[in-house]
Amino acid sequence: MSDPQPFASIFVVGGGAWGTALAQLCSVNGATTTIWAREENVVAAINGKHENTSFLPNVPLAPNLSATSSLADCANAEAIVFVSPAQYARAVLSELREFASPHVPIALCCKGIEQKTGLLMTETLTDVWPQARAAVLSGPSFARDVARGLPTAVTLACADEALGRRWAATVGATHFRPYLSTDLIGAELGGAIKNVLAIAAGVVEGRGFGESARAALIARGFAEFQRLGVALGANPQTMAGLSGLGDLILTASSIQSRNMSLGVELGKGRTLKDVLEERNTVSEGVASASAVIALAAKASVEMPICAAVAALVDGGKSVDQIVTDLLARPIKTETK
Repeated sequence: MSDPQPFASIFVVGGGAWGTALAQLCSVNGATTTIWAREENVVAAINGKHENTSFLPNVPLAPNLSATSSLADCANAEAIVFVSPAQYARAVLSELREFASPHVPIALCCKGIEQKTGLLMTETLTDVWPQARAAVLSGPSFARDVARGLPTAVTLACADEALGRRWAATVGATHFRPYLSTDLIGAELGGAIKNVLAIAAGVVEGRGFGESARAALIARGFAEFQRLGVALGANPQTMAGLSGLGDLILTASSIQSRNMSLGVELGKGRTLKDVLEERNTVSEGVASASAVIALAAKASVEMPICAAVAALVDGGKSVDQIVTDLLARPIKTETK
């Protein structure tokens, strides 16, 4: 079997740190790569300075990488890397569909669940653009680590194994290792739920509850994720892999995580409104929390930690009330 060839041209939807890091990987592998960004200053910096000074400063970008503020520029792209925030995905995909090839391969790299519908990103894509061919890239990866060339491994899930291998050839590098899978549900759920659990881990940190409490929260949170994943048809091996447990460990253990750092501030007593107002990045776990709970209710799965995060970000309960309620839950066996 011959080695798969990388895509020759890539359109990256999303000019934040992660979109830029992925675009850099594609460019280094020879793809003519264009980043779409809403912010004109981001477009100008990438084209003029070959650097995303707003979201990924001090990282020189490849010469075959450019930026645009027009989605129409996707028309000639062989494949699309989609990094738009989950709650904006439907609108962006609907517009993108008007310009792109109908059957274009799309790698979904955003981590969330559509709040209004409870749909995973692949389901949203199917709803909006049924002809597009989906892949999911997810796993423990901070954009700056990837951009700096630090060792990273992720899950790349695609129902079409040949297409998955071509994506791996497009984004893979000596320091960025994609492991192939056909389990899109497992890969997506891990990316979405870990953001919710990372907020909870941040609250534990901000409240000063200690490392033991955070370790327990990660373990019990992972158990919640497994219950929902099994109910929705995910492969347990995927959930225990990079896009599940791996991503949860990273996101719930590092202040670099936008979701964990947000939880830290909530744990210190700050309001969600105040924390969000001072940020120019999206913390996907805020919107995904209620969507995760809605999915769990539909599947008759109990997820008390995720429910606690939903109650916190929705303003329904204080941190102290939530902790009291969780600690007062009846004693159960660990495997139930």
